[in-house]
Amino acid sequence: MQLFIDTNILLSFYSLNQDDLSELNKIIDAIKKQQITLLLTDQIINEFYRNREQRIDGAIKSFRTQTFSTQFPQLCEDYPEIDTLREALKHHEQAHAALTTRILVDIKAKTLKADQIIQSLFSLGKKLSPDLATVERAKLRMSVGNPPGKNNSLGDAINWESLLNETPIGEDLYFITGDKDYCSALNDDEFSGFLLTEWDTRKQTKIHFYKRLSSFCKEQFPEIMLASARDKDFLIRDLVNSQSIANTQAAIAKLSYYSEFTAAQVNTIVGAAISNRQVGWSIEDDRVKSFLRSVVANNEQYLDPTSLAAIAGLLN
Repeated sequence: MQLFIDTNILLSFYSLNQDDLSELNKIIDAIKKQQITLLLTDQIINEFYRNREQRIDGAIKSFRTQTFSTQFPQLCEDYPEIDTLREALKHHEQAHAALTTRILVDIKAKTLKADQIIQSLFSLGKKLSPDLATVERAKLRMSVGNPPGKNNSLGDAINWESLLNETPIGEDLYFITGDKDYCSALNDDEFSGFLLTEWDTRKQTKIHFYKRLSSFCKEQFPEIMLASARDKDFLIRDLVNSQSIANTQAAIAKLSYYSEFTAAQVNTIVGAAISNRQVGWSIEDDRVKSFLRSVVANNEQYLDPTSLAAIAGLLN
């Protein structure tokens, strides 16, 4: 099996819980057993490390800035419990500071559980290093307007040209990305028709497209259970299918417990706000507006200019 995992999927590992990350070791085992050939480009590796700190900061920002007020109304001073509360807050502040320091040390050392998984994948993957001819083809692709790619960025084009140039003829490609640049304009759940035709012409094989790692695992490796990712998908589906403002508020109340989403999940959430009237009308609710603003602010890089302008108009 030839497998390509885009950078946005790799960065989403920082939003998985410890149980899910442990499950990903099964993918590493499959690579070691040569059941999977993981295809990596220099662009994927470099892009990952360029965005790693930003992604992690988004994941822990709310925790790092978390505080509890030690100011209390004067009437509280009449109760002995106030001293117990102050002592508890003191211990909380000490534990919070110690945990934050330890996490930052592990971030700098690249020893988070997600980092360990990523480093294993990078060491076991098959490296596709583009030559000058590949880069020139990517530039031509961008200049004539052929997908994939946006905002005059060569990255996706280099990845695609590398895959066209170096993957074996006659073997299907399993492709996981939340990037809309690879999607059909008619249906976000389908791969670009232009790219499919190009691939079939050059490689005479199929592309199996997945927007989420959990979908790939469910279909190809059902023994890998990514619970937290699946739970978020179910909640997002409820939001997309919301038929009332109450349904929308209920779905977002549950989604608000999560601070991290994959690129595909971000696009689905924003798409629901733009296209589902019930979600759009619910934006006047403070919690709904706050949630959507947070999703957009932390994930602008995953949204195309049209979607970004549309959601900005709704939120403003």
